[in-house]
Amino acid sequence: MEHVQERASTGGPEGSALELLVHGVGGTTPEKMLDDPRTVRITGDDTAAVFRRAEDAGTDTGPDNPRREPVPEAYVWCNLTSGNASRALWLLLLPFMVVNLAHWMRPAARGRTRTVRLYGLLVRLAGLSLTVLLVAAVCEVALDLTAWQCAGSRACADRHSWLGFLSPTVSDGGWWSRPGRRLALAALLPAVVTCLLWYLSHRTWNAYESQAPMSRPAEPDEDTARTALGRPGFWYGRRLVARLRAAHTAAALLTVAAAVGSAAARFDRRPDGPALLDALGRLLMVSLAGGAVMVVWVVCRRGRSENRLDRDLDEHLVRRLPLAALGLLALTMLYAGWERPGWESQGRLPGDATFGGIALVQGLIVIVMAVVAHTLHRTHPDPRAAMRGLGGPAVAMLACALGGVMSGGVSQRVADWLDGTGTTMTGPPVLLTWQASVIPPLIVVLLLLCGWLGRRTWQLRRTVLADVDTGYPDKPKDRARTRRIANARALATLTDRAPLIVAVTSATTLLLGAGALVGALATGKTPGEAADRTYAFVQGAAETAQALGSWLIGFGFILFVTWGRRAYKDPSARRTIGILWDVGTFWPRAAHPFSPPCYTERAVPDLTWRIATWTRATGGRLVISGHSQGSVLAAAAAWQLTPADRRRVALLTYGSPLERLYGRWFPAHFGPAALSALHHDVACWRNLYRPTDPIGGPVRLSGECGPEVDHEPLKDPLAYGRTEQHPLPTPILGHSDYQADPAFAEERAKLLGRLRPDVPAQR
Repeated sequence: MEHVQERASTGGPEGSALELLVHGVGGTTPEKMLDDPRTVRITGDDTAAVFRRAEDAGTDTGPDNPRREPVPEAYVWCNLTSGNASRALWLLLLPFMVVNLAHWMRPAARGRTRTVRLYGLLVRLAGLSLTVLLVAAVCEVALDLTAWQCAGSRACADRHSWLGFLSPTVSDGGWWSRPGRRLALAALLPAVVTCLLWYLSHRTWNAYESQAPMSRPAEPDEDTARTALGRPGFWYGRRLVARLRAAHTAAALLTVAAAVGSAAARFDRRPDGPALLDALGRLLMVSLAGGAVMVVWVVCRRGRSENRLDRDLDEHLVRRLPLAALGLLALTMLYAGWERPGWESQGRLPGDATFGGIALVQGLIVIVMAVVAHTLHRTHPDPRAAMRGLGGPAVAMLACALGGVMSGGVSQRVADWLDGTGTTMTGPPVLLTWQASVIPPLIVVLLLLCGWLGRRTWQLRRTVLADVDTGYPDKPKDRARTRRIANARALATLTDRAPLIVAVTSATTLLLGAGALVGALATGKTPGEAADRTYAFVQGAAETAQALGSWLIGFGFILFVTWGRRAYKDPSARRTIGILWDVGTFWPRAAHPFSPPCYTERAVPDLTWRIATWTRATGGRLVISGHSQGSVLAAAAAWQLTPADRRRVALLTYGSPLERLYGRWFPAHFGPAALSALHHDVACWRNLYRPTDPIGGPVRLSGECGPEVDHEPLKDPLAYGRTEQHPLPTPILGHSDYQADPAFAEERAKLLGRLRPDVPAQR
């Protein structure tokens, strides 16, 4: 690829035309987008840039060039999501990303400001619980299983010689063998994990989300008729992310401090314990509780404005809150390391109450979220909204379940590794074992659902066979060819079944999780032990679910690590993971600061600046041509333009998930009102889609707006058999290669014809 010195085309002849191509998920190269092996970079950097063909590099830079056909430009943003190998490690942040999605899935409702804020508050609290859950899982591994149980057992310490200096028997009463000192030393691991999360959040914000959008005044009707995506400060969340990062960092450090200090404080409360240490322990616990209240208060505050570029930063809060939590952790480690004669590590640390409390809080949050979302949906019902507005609570439930499975999986695998015989350690909290035991029933439910969906798809395929024959009249019929086309169309409809899959999975997870919590708290035993001396069938089912669940968690954990390792080395696998982030990290980090960074906070300002500067300088005609996820970026960029600039821009979307995915799952931001406003604001808009496309679909605007935007479904394949225009068999394209269809060039020419050039800006 040829790079030239960065330049901006700032002038051109009256009537000049530009086509700005924006690729979709998975990314591509500028050579493929522009269909030319020689490309040059017009503006941008190695992360995201605008490219042109070498022959078009200076086409519209002077008034003497009479060319009027559109000059193609390619905006390449794939490195924002699938660049270097370290981004494969973002898989570990999957629960944080999912709960952040739930924040943006609220139903559309105008005039319910307090209810909307309550919904956002609940999602932020769910995100905070996931941070506490992650750190509690690391504490369970480092403090409870390793430093408390394994190092306290001679048999376990003998098998792992690197723990010898922590064992009272192996080290012959060494300095580090005291239980409190062991816990203080092991606390360094979760503290380091917390600091790493803080560093990654801070670094990725500077790398991806620090680009400020174009400064402009808010429009009078942005809070009513238009989506919030058009507000001047929507794509600049520096203040909110900084506040949440400080709060989550402090919460994580306070969790570590509580895990270290609670064991020592419990020992000091014995009747003959030292009064001074008992008083210090109580004072530290009160301080930790006060810090927790402060963290919750910070999370409850929204802390930014979207109606302007909010460049303020609560520096005192952002700096002092994590430092105060770090200071409390240091004091707690010093307190726990004090000499306490007669203190020995027995059993397990109080992890059952911790994990049980987190699970109970998460379940209550999800239930209240569902009530709030239902209230918002009833205010302005949207028949196309996924799960009747309950998509956000369902996704939040899945995020909590992912966090629980990952936490339990790590704890179970580490316990099995440390305690090879299964007799020298008490093991992880029984709640984690119960949570593992509900995985097999959940898989059975999902298999039944998949079987039902497969049957419905097969029935739909039989119906589509007749439509395929009707769509290609006067052609010799080939049953195999017809079946392949019908299969592609039937399988493409599975995307519309996603709300059902999410609803069943979420509801089943909530019910099984509640049962696991009740069983663990009521019996205090593992499922196999709790079912002892019951019916043989019940006991066998409980033992089978427990063993199979533990095996599945271990297999999933190994698969997870293997996939991440492969993605770290294999660029093609890393690109596959990048596709997940293309969809999942479109939204700003408004609920969880440790989720993967939002690439849109870099891409939307890039597109907005390029569109606005070119149209103002040249007065020319501009078509934003967006494929798949690129069409969503194009719409977001169009909303960020001023009204005058929007009227000089045309949209050409193809394979677009704007309504099929974003409109259904994010109705408050891509619902019918928002898409109708976009249609009226831009100069013109056409949307192309295929019945075989599993991602793209029609925009479905009401009334006469629908035919104005949506082109009739494109034929796929273009030819049923061999023809003079297609002498070789034509492939079924599905979601790819829309530019190969003749309708693409026709619609682009019509859009350019409807645009009228303005007088160029004075040079």
